[in-house]
Amino acid sequence: MKNTLILTGILSATLMVSCVSKKKYTTLESNLFQTQSQLAFTNQEKAKLEEKMSIIEARVADYNARINSLKDTNDQLTLQNDGMLTLEGVTLMSKNNKEKLKATLAKVDPSKLANAKTMEDSVNLAVEYNLTQNITDSTMENSDDIKITIENTVVMISVSDKLLFNTGSYKINSKANPLLAKLAEVINSEPSLEVMIEGHTDPRTISTGVVQDNWDLSVKRATSIIRKLQNDYNVAPEKMIAAGRASYMPLVENDSPENMAINRRTRIVLIPDLDMFFAML
Repeated sequence: MKNTLILTGILSATLMVSCVSKKKYTTLESNLFQTQSQLAFTNQEKAKLEEKMSIIEARVADYNARINSLKDTNDQLTLQNDGMLTLEGVTLMSKNNKEKLKATLAKVDPSKLANAKTMEDSVNLAVEYNLTQNITDSTMENSDDIKITIENTVVMISVSDKLLFNTGSYKINSKANPLLAKLAEVINSEPSLEVMIEGHTDPRTISTGVVQDNWDLSVKRATSIIRKLQNDYNVAPEKMIAAGRASYMPLVENDSPENMAINRRTRIVLIPDLDMFFAML
């Protein structure tokens, strides 16, 4: 009987120990599953973040490459253009040309310079001064009969007919040769330069066996100059345009002999590209 009670006690104790261990095992197993699930989720989030980081790093590398490329391009442009400056918000002028501009303006008549309100006005004055010095000189007769004006980089050289033609004639006077020779040098210096020669007359009626009216006379005077430039001074004919205005674009009223003399003129229009215009500085 005693042995039976002892055995029963041992079995009860063993059963109690077994029951507690199984419960702990189940709890631990549940905790392990939760931990494994959390780890899997964390690894998933980590992978997503690493992917996003790779994309960001690639973008940063691309931006840096672009920035470096832009810096290289900027350095090259700076060297090529010698530091470009804005002229009237549109045109560009290099520092070298700016120095030439200053040097030329120092020689310009102060009364003219006082009327220059903008940078464009100053550039036009400088180009006008240099062209006047190049096309005319102190040894040339009647240099006052040559007027140079500039508008939007288009150069207009107006020459009185006293220097070019006799009254009612389209035959060029020999005293115009120095002017035409210098003009040819300017035209030949730039292949892209276009030139238009315009003849202008006074309103007096003219009619000869060759010239029907002032339209004829103005055009024939223009073509005479073009032929002279082509044949004697090797100016390319494809660069030149002949035009006649007759008496319909007077500078002043044709109410006196002096005013009619002003209106009898030949206008030489030079249309340079921007680089050549600045080269005229």
